[in-house]
Amino acid sequence: MEKGNTLDKINVVGDRVLVKPRKESERTDSGLYLPPGVREKEKIQYGYVVKIGPGYPIPLPLDNDEPWKSDEEKVKYVPLQVKEGDLAVFLQGGAYEVMYQNEKYFIVPQSSILMIERDDSLFS
Repeated sequence: MEKGNTLDKINVVGDRVLVKPRKESERTDSGLYLPPGVREKEKIQYGYVVKIGPGYPIPLPLDNDEPWKSDEEKVKYVPLQVKEGDLAVFLQGGAYEVMYQNEKYFIVPQSSILMIERDDSLFS
């Protein structure tokens, strides 16, 4: 069985982002060892955006005066600012930790993301 991208089956909902935590060094700059429990309890976390939701839904207008319109209009979204591949700095308190296929991820609302680092050269 080929092991492709295992995240293809995941769809992120709304304004949420799936983030894979960045591997942090186990030592500080001065050489002090930090156990994983200490690093994970910090208020700010870093990780790479691996999937994004469609964005913020825009309510449809309620004008029923046009009978030729389809009743099944698609929902429209305001897209998110983050993109897949961005390094995100986010608040730990707003994130939900999940395990998927023995990998740790965070589901983070865009409002909990404080800053992103984007390297456009990775995508060109």
